[in-house]
Amino acid sequence: MKNTQTLWRWLGLVFVLSFGALGYLGWQIYVSAPPIPTAVATARGDTLFTGEQVQRGQQVWLAAGGQQQGSVWGHGAYVAPDWSADWLHREALALRTLRAKALVSDPAGLSPSQQHAVDGALKDEMRGNTYDAATGKVTVSELRAQAIRETAAHYTALFGDASSLDKLREQYAMRSGEVPAAQDRDALAAFFFWSAWAAATDRPDEPGVSYTSNWPHEPLVGNTMTTSSAMWSMASIILLLAGIAAMLWLHGAGKHEEEAVPPKADPLLGFQATASMKATRKYFFAVAGLLLLQIGMGAITAHYAVEGSSFFGLPISDLLPYVTSRTIHTQVGVFWIATAWLATGLYIAPMLGGKEPRLQKLGTDFLFWALIAIVVGSTVTGWLGTLQHRGVDFSFWVGNQGLEFTSMGRVWQYLLFVGLLLWAVLLGRALWPALKTPSESRGLIAMVFLSATCIGGFYATSLAWGQHTHYSMVEYWRWWLVHLWVEGFFEVFATAVIALLFTKLGLVRAASANRAIVAETIVFLFGGILGTLHHLYWTGTPTSVIAVGAVFSALEVVPLTLIGLEALQTWRRSQGMPWLAAYKWPVLCFVAVGFWNTVGAGLLGFAINPPASLYYVQGLNMTAAHGHGALFGVYGMLGIGLMLFCLRGLYARHLHADRLLKPAYWCLNIGLALMIFLSLLPAGIYQAAASISKGMWYARSPEVIHSPFMETMVWLRVPGDIVFAAGALFLAVYVMRLLGRGRREAIVPAQVAAAVAR
Repeated sequence: MKNTQTLWRWLGLVFVLSFGALGYLGWQIYVSAPPIPTAVATARGDTLFTGEQVQRGQQVWLAAGGQQQGSVWGHGAYVAPDWSADWLHREALALRTLRAKALVSDPAGLSPSQQHAVDGALKDEMRGNTYDAATGKVTVSELRAQAIRETAAHYTALFGDASSLDKLREQYAMRSGEVPAAQDRDALAAFFFWSAWAAATDRPDEPGVSYTSNWPHEPLVGNTMTTSSAMWSMASIILLLAGIAAMLWLHGAGKHEEEAVPPKADPLLGFQATASMKATRKYFFAVAGLLLLQIGMGAITAHYAVEGSSFFGLPISDLLPYVTSRTIHTQVGVFWIATAWLATGLYIAPMLGGKEPRLQKLGTDFLFWALIAIVVGSTVTGWLGTLQHRGVDFSFWVGNQGLEFTSMGRVWQYLLFVGLLLWAVLLGRALWPALKTPSESRGLIAMVFLSATCIGGFYATSLAWGQHTHYSMVEYWRWWLVHLWVEGFFEVFATAVIALLFTKLGLVRAASANRAIVAETIVFLFGGILGTLHHLYWTGTPTSVIAVGAVFSALEVVPLTLIGLEALQTWRRSQGMPWLAAYKWPVLCFVAVGFWNTVGAGLLGFAINPPASLYYVQGLNMTAAHGHGALFGVYGMLGIGLMLFCLRGLYARHLHADRLLKPAYWCLNIGLALMIFLSLLPAGIYQAAASISKGMWYARSPEVIHSPFMETMVWLRVPGDIVFAAGALFLAVYVMRLLGRGRREAIVPAQVAAAVAR
């Protein structure tokens, strides 16, 4: 007990210090973010852009799809360009041509010495910081002003309806007239210029280092990897190896407690589900439906990389644009996983608390329909806002905010925040009797309750940015939500729930599980909280973010090395008694979580996390390979495993068609592996080579994206997609058969009772 109390103190200390450091670095990001100039003008006073246009342009871009259609500073979708890298390259080419023409009439006739002079002058001008803090103005030369105007004209035409760019729009999976108003297209160009200016212009106090630490790679303007990125990458690799060695040594040298002896019969077999526990059934049916919806939208979204406006010849982009299909694909993925986890919490809380709180079923029912209203409402309004060009205010408040994984409008975010707080209250009131009563499991129950409270409370970070928030700070708060909320507290919650379930089944000793969960949470949060910063290397942050992010993202991977071993041990323990066969597939899902934690989150994650790697691959399919392996492989399989466990207790054992779970399990895992290793990873490696050799603009250009190799990689997703979809269908059929069989079984006793009464 004393040892466990010490671990809790260490957990509190790690929590406070880590969030203190993350908050301090957030302040540093706020202070040192790229300035938004009051005006961009020539020396003789001709104004090209105003600060109001830059800020309006950010809103316009987000309302037009934002990170669901291309990216800025590497975060977003992969078919359209990274607009900051694309603008930078186009402006540099235009300025180089203008400078060459100032020397000779035909730029192709430049001598080597003249070409060298032009290239040198180009770098000096593009990297020179002419921002005047006193006036807030950025001053550019007349030649650069002309290059900026030419580049801006391309984007105003692209986001308008110029027929000359129809083919390029199709390659980008864009529709004609994405931004109807001319003044909004001008503002959009201003925002793209500013994002590229910040990417190439040296910080005032760091010569040779731009506001985005020289991201993207662009040889024309001298954007190459910085010394700090290289040094901290080496440090992160050394720390990773040292951390793994230390953990394996401690694990091997530590005193291993005697394993629990499973009981001779299922401890949960005679348990009678309460009314609120039975009310969670509909959550799991919704999970199956949302999973199928996500897969369908994923197939359409992937196909847009081949046919930019059609799906096997069907012209669907006018009804279901790429922006909408990708938004639904990414957002619904979070929805169904979170729904499975929320339902699991509501299911186990009365079981652990020992009694049903008053009105618990009413709260469970209300929360379900509230979540359905949020999912349907946010999806429909986001679709309508994109389809009908409803504008920036509609998009921000009720439509599609244009931010990956956090796309729903602010009104829906407020409602979801209230819903999550209600969930935490429902969980807490059901767990309260167990929290008050001393027991070996009280520490685990406390961890479930604390993580649930954090899940509810930390969703408030989605409300931290507004319409006029600096883009660097939008990204800072967005990753608080995406990384800390989903990858942090949800994972702690799920891990504690699994430990409790195994304790209830007698597979793990409660005292051992208490210590193990607190210790694992310490290790995970020690790397995970500050590891959030590895998402922010190139988003206009100071170089200190690279140092801290590189170190702690490496430490974040360390505990994942043992998860696979723990999963195998769990599987071995589950073979001890015949009755444990009933839990075979939930346990195997947890084994799959261990595998994908090691491969998807660990290996594929660390392949892109060091600054030296991410400098070249951010915004490429290497990120998608990691994302699919981690999001579905870890969190998705975890949600499915929890769902299968709960359904096992919600329906009589003879109602379960377990023969459907075997193909479901293997098809989901094999399909995911095929998707990653047959398509996404080779495509990412191919793009990485293009990024290293010529620059990020090239890796995201139509020349690469629509090259024969890349389009072949898209087609090679089909086998994996088909196998994966088959697994989801088997799972959905299993769930729906439970619904049908359960209803029939409930009707028969009711009819018998009615006959007896007559």
